[in-house]
Amino acid sequence: MNTMDERLGERALSKLKWRCRRGLLENDLFIERFFRGHEAGLTVRQAKGLDDLMDLSDNDLLDLLLKRKEPGELSAASAATAEALEVLILMRTPPVTP
Repeated sequence: MNTMDERLGERALSKLKWRCRRGLLENDLFIERFFRGHEAGLTVRQAKGLDDLMDLSDNDLLDLLLKRKEPGELSAASAATAEALEVLILMRTPPVTP
């Protein structure tokens, strides 16, 4: 198994959650929904992608989450990593309700 595909450990998950705290409530809502749906199976690769997205300003992150901009339109290279794109797709996708 590739190291990037391993599940994220509890300590690393706790640090990631702390890192994901944002100044805009709208971003926090997207992030909370992401963790609710994906926390149990979060991989090292996805954690890296989420960390890459957290390098963005609050406004740039919100623009991505609301599909007002795409990663290539931002000056921050961290938004266009393969890992960030994978997580962005998951964050943009509303949860399926039964």
